[in-house]
Amino acid sequence: MKLHLRTSVLQSYQQVWEGFDEALFRQLSPPFPPVRVVRFEGCTEGDIVELELNFLFFRQRWTSLIVEQQASTDEIYFVDEGIKLPFFLRYWHHRHRIIQKTTSTTIIADEIEYRTPSLLTDYLFYPLLWAQFAYRKPIYRRYFRPKS
Repeated sequence: MKLHLRTSVLQSYQQVWEGFDEALFRQLSPPFPPVRVVRFEGCTEGDIVELELNFLFFRQRWTSLIVEQQASTDEIYFVDEGIKLPFFLRYWHHRHRIIQKTTSTTIIADEIEYRTPSLLTDYLFYPLLWAQFAYRKPIYRRYFRPKS
Protein backbone atom coordinates (compact mmCIF):
# COMPACT_ATOMS: atom_id res chain seq x y z
CA MET A 1 0.00 0.00 0.00
CA LYS A 2 1.08 3.56 -0.65
CA LEU A 3 0.31 6.63 1.41
CA HIS A 4 1.29 10.19 0.42
CA LEU A 5 0.78 13.37 2.44
CA ARG A 6 2.08 16.87 1.71
CA THR A 7 2.40 19.84 4.07
CA SER A 8 3.35 23.40 3.12
CA VAL A 9 5.51 25.34 5.60
CA LEU A 10 6.85 28.89 5.59
CA GLN A 11 10.62 28.39 5.66
CA SER A 12 13.24 27.69 3.03
CA TYR A 13 13.90 24.07 2.24
CA GLN A 14 17.45 24.37 3.65
CA GLN A 15 16.04 25.64 6.97
CA VAL A 16 13.54 22.79 7.04
CA TRP A 17 16.29 20.24 6.35
CA GLU A 18 18.38 21.68 9.19
CA GLY A 19 15.34 21.31 11.48
CA PHE A 20 14.90 17.59 10.78
CA ASP A 21 16.50 16.52 14.04
CA GLU A 22 15.69 14.52 17.15
CA ALA A 23 13.77 17.41 18.74
CA LEU A 24 11.37 17.52 15.76
CA PHE A 25 11.14 13.74 15.70
CA ARG A 26 10.06 13.70 19.36
CA GLN A 27 7.38 16.34 18.69
CA LEU A 28 5.99 14.31 15.78
CA SER A 29 5.26 11.30 17.99
CA PRO A 30 1.51 10.68 18.20
CA PRO A 31 -0.40 10.42 21.48
CA PHE A 32 -1.03 6.72 20.85
CA PRO A 33 0.91 4.64 20.93
CA PRO A 34 3.38 6.59 23.05
CA VAL A 35 6.81 6.38 21.45
CA ARG A 36 10.15 6.34 23.22
CA VAL A 37 13.17 7.23 21.12
CA VAL A 38 15.79 4.61 21.94
CA ARG A 39 18.33 5.72 19.34
CA PHE A 40 18.40 8.60 16.87
CA GLU A 41 21.54 8.98 14.78
CA GLY A 42 20.15 11.41 12.21
CA CYS A 43 18.72 11.55 8.69
CA THR A 44 21.71 10.75 6.51
CA GLU A 45 22.58 7.49 4.79
CA GLY A 46 23.66 4.82 7.25
CA ASP A 47 21.97 6.41 10.28
CA ILE A 48 19.71 4.31 12.49
CA VAL A 49 16.53 5.32 14.29
CA GLU A 50 15.19 2.94 16.92
CA LEU A 51 11.85 3.39 18.67
CA GLU A 52 9.84 1.62 21.33
CA LEU A 53 6.05 1.74 20.86
CA ASN A 54 4.03 1.32 24.05
CA PHE A 55 0.66 -0.37 23.49
CA LEU A 56 -0.12 -0.44 27.26
CA PHE A 57 -0.02 -4.24 27.67
CA PHE A 58 2.98 -4.82 25.42
CA ARG A 59 5.79 -2.94 23.73
CA GLN A 60 7.17 -3.24 20.20
CA ARG A 61 10.53 -2.19 18.79
CA TRP A 62 10.81 -0.41 15.46
CA THR A 63 14.23 0.06 13.93
CA SER A 64 14.76 1.91 10.65
CA LEU A 65 17.88 2.42 8.60
CA ILE A 66 18.38 5.52 6.47
CA VAL A 67 19.21 3.86 3.15
CA GLU A 68 19.47 6.95 0.97
CA GLN A 69 19.86 10.72 1.27
CA GLN A 70 20.21 13.15 -1.63
CA ALA A 71 20.17 16.90 -2.17
CA SER A 72 19.65 19.01 -5.29
CA THR A 73 19.05 22.69 -5.94
CA ASP A 74 15.35 22.42 -5.08
CA GLU A 75 14.89 19.26 -3.00
CA ILE A 76 16.44 17.27 -0.19
CA TYR A 77 15.17 13.81 0.63
CA PHE A 78 16.01 10.80 2.72
CA VAL A 79 14.58 7.31 2.83
CA ASP A 80 14.13 5.15 5.89
CA GLU A 81 13.43 1.44 5.63
CA GLY A 82 12.25 -0.76 8.46
CA ILE A 83 14.78 -3.40 9.46
CA LYS A 84 12.99 -4.49 12.65
CA LEU A 85 9.27 -3.79 12.57
CA PRO A 86 6.33 -4.24 14.93
CA PHE A 87 4.43 -7.49 14.39
CA PHE A 88 1.69 -5.76 12.37
CA LEU A 89 4.11 -4.60 9.63
CA ARG A 90 6.05 -6.69 7.13
CA TYR A 91 7.58 -3.89 5.05
CA TRP A 92 8.22 -0.15 5.51
CA HIS A 93 9.74 2.32 3.03
CA HIS A 94 9.35 6.03 3.86
CA ARG A 95 10.68 8.77 1.59
CA HIS A 96 10.81 12.15 3.35
CA ARG A 97 10.93 14.87 0.70
CA ILE A 98 11.71 18.51 1.48
CA ILE A 99 10.82 20.39 -1.69
CA GLN A 100 11.43 24.08 -2.41
CA LYS A 101 8.21 25.71 -3.59
CA THR A 102 9.43 29.33 -3.36
CA THR A 103 12.44 30.85 -1.61
CA SER A 104 10.41 30.98 1.63
CA THR A 105 7.93 28.13 1.19
CA THR A 106 8.64 24.42 1.38
CA ILE A 107 6.58 21.30 0.85
CA ILE A 108 7.23 18.42 3.25
CA ALA A 109 6.11 15.24 1.53
CA ASP A 110 5.77 11.91 3.32
CA GLU A 111 5.69 9.11 0.74
CA ILE A 112 5.18 5.77 2.43
CA GLU A 113 4.96 2.27 1.10
CA TYR A 114 4.05 -0.43 3.61
CA ARG A 115 2.81 -3.98 3.84
CA THR A 116 1.12 -5.84 6.66
CA PRO A 117 0.66 -9.62 6.89
CA SER A 118 -2.29 -9.55 4.45
CA LEU A 119 -3.97 -7.38 1.83
CA LEU A 120 -7.01 -7.06 4.10
CA THR A 121 -4.93 -5.64 6.97
CA ASP A 122 -3.12 -3.37 4.47
CA TYR A 123 -6.49 -1.73 3.81
CA LEU A 124 -7.53 -1.76 7.47
CA PHE A 125 -4.28 -0.06 8.49
CA TYR A 126 -4.51 2.64 5.82
CA PRO A 127 -6.82 5.03 7.77
CA LEU A 128 -4.80 4.47 10.95
CA LEU A 129 -1.51 5.30 9.25
CA TRP A 130 -3.08 8.20 7.39
CA ALA A 131 -4.26 9.64 10.73
CA GLN A 132 -0.81 9.15 12.32
CA PHE A 133 0.82 11.16 9.52
CA ALA A 134 -1.95 13.75 9.17
CA TYR A 135 -1.33 14.41 12.90
CA ARG A 136 2.10 15.75 11.86
CA LYS A 137 0.77 18.50 9.58
CA PRO A 138 0.03 21.16 12.27
CA ILE A 139 3.24 20.21 14.09
CA TYR A 140 5.29 20.80 10.93
CA ARG A 141 3.55 24.15 10.38
CA ARG A 142 4.16 25.26 13.96
CA TYR A 143 7.74 23.95 14.12
CA PHE A 144 8.69 25.56 10.80
CA ARG A 145 6.81 28.84 11.13
CA PRO A 146 8.77 32.00 10.25
CA LYS A 147 11.04 33.25 13.01
CA SER A 148 10.13 36.74 14.25
